[in-house]
Amino acid sequence: MIHNPGFLLTVLAFVAVIGPLVFVHELGHYLVGRWCGVKAEAFSIGFGPELFAWVDKRGTRWRVATLPLGGYVRFKGDMNAASMTDPAWLELPAAERAQSFPSKPLWQRAAIVAAGPAINFLFAILILAGFAIAYGESRTPPVAGKVEAGSAAAAAGILPKDRIISLDGREIATFDQIKDFTSIRPNRQISAVIERNGARFERQITLGVMPLKDRFGNTHHLGVLGLYNANPIVVSVDFWRAPAVAVRQIGRIIRDMVETLKQIVLGMRSVKELGGPLKIAQISGQMASLGIEGFIFFAALISINLGFINLLPIPMLDGGHLLFYGIEAVQRKPVSERVQEWAYKSGLAVLLTMMVLVTFNDLSSFGLWKSLSGLIG
Repeated sequence: MIHNPGFLLTVLAFVAVIGPLVFVHELGHYLVGRWCGVKAEAFSIGFGPELFAWVDKRGTRWRVATLPLGGYVRFKGDMNAASMTDPAWLELPAAERAQSFPSKPLWQRAAIVAAGPAINFLFAILILAGFAIAYGESRTPPVAGKVEAGSAAAAAGILPKDRIISLDGREIATFDQIKDFTSIRPNRQISAVIERNGARFERQITLGVMPLKDRFGNTHHLGVLGLYNANPIVVSVDFWRAPAVAVRQIGRIIRDMVETLKQIVLGMRSVKELGGPLKIAQISGQMASLGIEGFIFFAALISINLGFINLLPIPMLDGGHLLFYGIEAVQRKPVSERVQEWAYKSGLAVLLTMMVLVTFNDLSSFGLWKSLSGLIG
């Protein structure tokens, strides 16, 4: 029997996941900034009071802070960790002004900002490519080997040897794609194009719901079709082809993330499914207790999430900066300081609200509120 990991393992695993990923993200900003001739005044892993720090020969203060929930690179000309422009940069001596972030051409500023999420995706590509080389790629055709009695597939009249051509208009090439598509759509009605003996027809299918309780006590509701494959096929992946396999996998993961967020926004999923740092910490410990391979794969998933979230067009995130640069490119002048200030304050409010929400969800999933209500009652 596998038990939940202890508190120490959970903390260590969380730091082992978040620390390197934050470092990699900020390193992307830092390296491209250096390439563009921008001086980095501070490189911080974490927020809050410093645990320790040092200053390198270029004058960059490298610091490790107490709260390992993020990080930042503060370039010359930045007012704060959110990279808001300090109006005083115009008063700097010419040599220092040339090293400031705001003095650089639009394309360089955009490249510096985009480098953080980009290196997170590159990090995930390297991990997933390694897994593809080690374990191969699933190429099992989307053909029903067995149809579960009473399942959504059986209700739709799907028979063994039927081939799934598409689901809701999305072409299905492998059996794994059926699971990927259906698992995030519990109780949803979908359209399926099916091929039988060379003839194609369409069916409307209402997916089933399978509550899945993992070995750690977490319950998930998955959408199920009720098909089983007959002959799993896994092919080896050459070194040169592995990155393309990884990129396709990341594309599918991001597509599922977008679909899940859309379902939450439209009320098709509960906001209670959103997790935050505490949930990541819990799962980090759980994955670490299962072995190094699962833990590394989990790190790749978190890296993808980190890159994706940072590209959302919310001020204070990289995506918000890129949005401003896009507007600047169109109107041929920067967004006004007043608009930027308003946007950053709004973005901060959104991020704080989301942090409170996901923390509430995390504590709820741990049973804290139920325990408190029991004590009060």
